[in-house]
Amino acid sequence: MAHHNLDLLDKKILRLIAGDARIPFLEVARSCNVSGAAIHQRIQKLTNLGILKGSQFIVDPEKVGYETCAYIGLYLQNPAKFDDVVEELKKIPEVVECHYTTGGFDMFIKIYARNNHHLLNIIHDQLQPLGLSRSETVISFNAAINRQIPISELPVDDEYDEAEEGDDAEVVTE
Repeated sequence: MAHHNLDLLDKKILRLIAGDARIPFLEVARSCNVSGAAIHQRIQKLTNLGILKGSQFIVDPEKVGYETCAYIGLYLQNPAKFDDVVEELKKIPEVVECHYTTGGFDMFIKIYARNNHHLLNIIHDQLQPLGLSRSETVISFNAAINRQIPISELPVDDEYDEAEEGDDAEVVTE
């Protein structure tokens, strides 16, 4: 995977928008002491590099009736069928994450179900037919930590100078 170094302006922008995805770009520009156009350019650059993957509203699964969160380790009868199994998992809306892993599991998935009975039905009716030799399920009672990677810990490519000539971070004068 490509690693991209970020300057201080990129990190500050990421910190602000990661804290509140609905923050107006003009407010980000004021906080960074640069023009709104510079923020738009930086956001576009971060998106094009794949650092930003869009913005979204987070739905609380429990509030809409999905009370059971489970992590399931999958053991495939035929591990060569990874890609086929992933395509089938994409068709199960309750599967919200799928990871290839090291260790004993061939895959590890995160799933939300309305309750334990619904979870059992998903495992029996939708997962087992995918060619599993077996699975191991762990039910989560509650997420104690759920956060994004800390932006302040990211490496800095070069210290940006707001007044540096040729920088796309125009200084805002009021």
